[in-house]
Amino acid sequence: MDRQAWIAVTLCVLGLIGWQVYMTSYAPRPLPPPAAASSPAEVGTASPAAASPAAADVSAAQNTATASPAAEVIEPFAEKIESIANADVELSLTNRGGGISEARMLNHAGENGQGVVVLNSPEHLPIGAILEQPATRALSEFAVARQPDGSVQFERATPGGVVVRKRFALLPSTEAKDNFLAEMQVDFRNDSPQPQMNPGYFVALGSTVPLHANDMTAYTRLVWGVAGGAKSTDVNWFPAQSYPLIGVEKRGPQDFFQEKVNSADWAAVSNQFFTTILTPLNAKVSEVWARPFDVKRPDGQTLLGLEGAMGMPAFQLQPGETHSLRFQIYAGPKIYNRLAKLQHDEAEIMNFGMWKLVSQALLNFMNLLHGFVRDYGVAIILLTACVKAVLWPLQNKANASMRRMSALAPKMQELRTKYKDDPTRMNQEVMKLYKVHGVNPVGGCLPMMIQIPIFFGLFTMLGQAAELRNASFLWINDLSQPDTVAYLPGFGWPINVLPILMGASNVWLMRMTPNTGDAMQRRILMFMPLIFLVFCYNFAAALALYYTTQNLFTILQLWVNKRQPLPVLEPVAPPPGKRSRKGKS
Repeated sequence: MDRQAWIAVTLCVLGLIGWQVYMTSYAPRPLPPPAAASSPAEVGTASPAAASPAAADVSAAQNTATASPAAEVIEPFAEKIESIANADVELSLTNRGGGISEARMLNHAGENGQGVVVLNSPEHLPIGAILEQPATRALSEFAVARQPDGSVQFERATPGGVVVRKRFALLPSTEAKDNFLAEMQVDFRNDSPQPQMNPGYFVALGSTVPLHANDMTAYTRLVWGVAGGAKSTDVNWFPAQSYPLIGVEKRGPQDFFQEKVNSADWAAVSNQFFTTILTPLNAKVSEVWARPFDVKRPDGQTLLGLEGAMGMPAFQLQPGETHSLRFQIYAGPKIYNRLAKLQHDEAEIMNFGMWKLVSQALLNFMNLLHGFVRDYGVAIILLTACVKAVLWPLQNKANASMRRMSALAPKMQELRTKYKDDPTRMNQEVMKLYKVHGVNPVGGCLPMMIQIPIFFGLFTMLGQAAELRNASFLWINDLSQPDTVAYLPGFGWPINVLPILMGASNVWLMRMTPNTGDAMQRRILMFMPLIFLVFCYNFAAALALYYTTQNLFTILQLWVNKRQPLPVLEPVAPPPGKRSRKGKS
């Protein structure tokens, strides 16, 4: 290798080490300890949606044990839970604010296959709770009653004479599985003799937490849908921000995020594999809000979770008038095929970005193959085989081009020696040599270029494919996580077998690839093992499985090509049109 190649290899290795250091040292820090809270027995105060706009500061009321004359003082009450369920999800409904305290995924096991995945928790705002300000922790008591149709209804009257009624029900579906849709019907009825004006209110989205210690923090986020797309902020936004490398603080930590939005269609809290989406069916979201909180894991690590709410527009009620709203609630895994059937672009929460078409095609095809083989590891291998079959003719042409380039290497070396003091002339003569023998110097790189969108499409898709959670294959317990088998003593770095095998197969492939004599092409091939190792080492094992399998197919193809006769280098005749014009001149 020349000097530039060694420098590039060194930088790649340092980049891998730096990435590991960043992931362990510069990930979002735990939040500072919160101020002492009031006793859990004190439910506190809260103004519901239709309460007077002159609300008291609830936090101050809790800390000083006093309240503004306009605020409603709520006596402590016993929490009551009602449940509604189908074959896929069970919703625990609480009279504390009249919302969903927990959503249990009945067919999705938790970390390491233990228990089930639970969205939200009683320690956080119930999904669907109505708040005047989302920072309000205390919630009013609702009367709860189960209806004859199986739905659950909550009701309470505010001091201003407005009755708030909420009804929760699971929606029927023609699908055989993956039914996670519920509906919340909200009615505000003015039973007072005076008009009531509500300046706007918030509906709680509940909370979201990482499911695994190595989940990507960027997926723990608040998301909202606008104009057929999605915008978001994640937990990395809240800690103090510093300028890279120099370490100078850009801004301090933020306690909460709040932003006005332009008539958003829905809002959600999401982690890497599960989400809770609230879609108002006869209104628009006017504001979004979120705040982080610490998550204490059994292994002692502290991660960041997120609690969210969405703001709804103001309304006015005349005496005897009712203001009704309907909300669709999706609380479940981020299964693209299921989300794509919803009517308000909720599937955009997958955030496939510029690789959307590639990610969708690969995900749908992988699920189609899984429907036949019933094993996601085998489905990924078959997916790789199909992609390789499509690219096989193109790879054959690239291999032939590289073999011709390799055959030209002695003549190219003669030109480099002859014109070593004149780089411009040397490049002209090399290009002339390529043209005479009909060799494309970048022909061998074309399959690599085509693989780039496939790689990033897979990277984006596999990072949040809930279908792969707890899917085992060979020694891999979970294809959605790295296949860690041990940790490096003294350093704590994970030993992930499949990415190492992928890197080894890349090196094998590089050694089998013909020496083209083209410096740029050689460097690309040299760096590929390191580049893919950096991307895949701490990522889902499914991605490393795909590329290890693809490398083995490519090695097989190279072996087949090498058994063919060596190319014969002969000058290529110019096209007939060019010969005739040359003869006339």
